Amino acid sequence: MGGRKKDKKKDSQLVIRISAAERDEFVDLCDQLDTSAAREVRQFIREFMKRQHQLSKEHSDGQS
Repeated sequence: MGGRKKDKKKDSQLVIRISAAERDEFVDLCDQLDTSAAREVRQFIREFMKRQHQLSKEHSDGQS
């Protein structure tokens, strides 16, 4: 637990539709990596938003 900041309360859900085969493969891979599918999806979302914010800032900084 050391060094990790506490996550904000998780109070919402995101429902997506994917094939059963993709879901099963993803969950199996997460299990092999000792992580959860939810944790990996949350991490993807955070990184995606961070990249998009950075790109947006770079784009707005470049306009004069």
